[in-house]
Amino acid sequence: MEKHLHIIDFTIPYPVQYGGLIDLFYKLPALQNEGVQIHLHCFVYNNQEQPALEKYCASVHYYPRLTGHKAFCFHLPYIVSSRMNEVLAETLLKDDFPILMEGIHTTFLLNDLRFAKRKKFVRLHNVEHMYYKELAYTTHSYFDKIYYLRESFLLKKYESSINKSANAFWAVTQKDVAYFKEKLNYNNIDYLPVYLPDSWRITQLSPIGSYCLFQADLSVAINEEAALWLIEHVFSKNDIPLVVAGKNPSLRLQKKVHKYSNCCLVENPSEKEMQDMISKAHILVVYGKSEAGIKLKLLNALFNGRHCIVNPESIAGTGLESLCHIAKTAQDYLYLTAHLFNTPFKEDCTRMRKELLDKTFNNRLNAQKQVKWIWGNEI
Repeated sequence: MEKHLHIIDFTIPYPVQYGGLIDLFYKLPALQNEGVQIHLHCFVYNNQEQPALEKYCASVHYYPRLTGHKAFCFHLPYIVSSRMNEVLAETLLKDDFPILMEGIHTTFLLNDLRFAKRKKFVRLHNVEHMYYKELAYTTHSYFDKIYYLRESFLLKKYESSINKSANAFWAVTQKDVAYFKEKLNYNNIDYLPVYLPDSWRITQLSPIGSYCLFQADLSVAINEEAALWLIEHVFSKNDIPLVVAGKNPSLRLQKKVHKYSNCCLVENPSEKEMQDMISKAHILVVYGKSEAGIKLKLLNALFNGRHCIVNPESIAGTGLESLCHIAKTAQDYLYLTAHLFNTPFKEDCTRMRKELLDKTFNNRLNAQKQVKWIWGNEI
């Protein structure tokens, strides 16, 4: 039996320029290797069509994302209403293939009666209303704060309203599964680990690296605030070298970094440059306020780096606590950076990571599991 699957992505998943695209993109070759013929549907927004995706898909379709007042809706979150598209709906109705919706963003058709009897699946990349509330707390723009709070309010209502509208939901952490079950009454939800690059293979690095590294999309307010906090409360108080690397840092962050001689900034590194910096760092520093979702930069650090220091919120519900050093306070970060910077990274640490990570984040096994969940006894 041929296995055809529609996948609706909230954006174009290639090139993989930030962590949120990793699961979207690397799912494609993994499912293709299991014999799935993918019909990919992407929303275009400040990016371009990518012929490279045709290598992994039977067909690729692009749709404009609505912006501004055209996407405004009183009862739907903006991230959902801006992706409502009748051409997409009509395309999906031409057959009866199962539909996988990537993120709450792409779930507009769950309320469309034309799809009532269709097999529908939703990948939950985050608890979105929690994420938007955190954005509201970190932004310095009054307009953005109002928008994020409104979006968070609408998202919580929306996430609660669709809890029985799909055949199954798949979350990225066990903690998210528990939250959706206990707080939002989801019954048909399971944990599906994120798909990762095949190039992320745990190897034994030399025992000593050269610096501490904080890497993130620095154009996102939450990540900027994390970098500022680490500089202000940790690295301004010691002389351990810190490299802050990522996309589009603000002038505010640039000034903060350049204020301290032990800190430096690498703006807009390529993927190859970022991976090279991770492999040469002695300590990967992760800090964040949101407990929802999974931090891809944490997984990148564990697969490709040495010591990893995280705060509890960054690792909550991942099952990866045993592989990291956990810092609850600024004093903890100060102590751990000073202690670990002079501590070689040992082979038994690499072995522990390999045992846990290779078993959990196995693209082939997870694709086989996903195929079974979608088609069951039909295959």
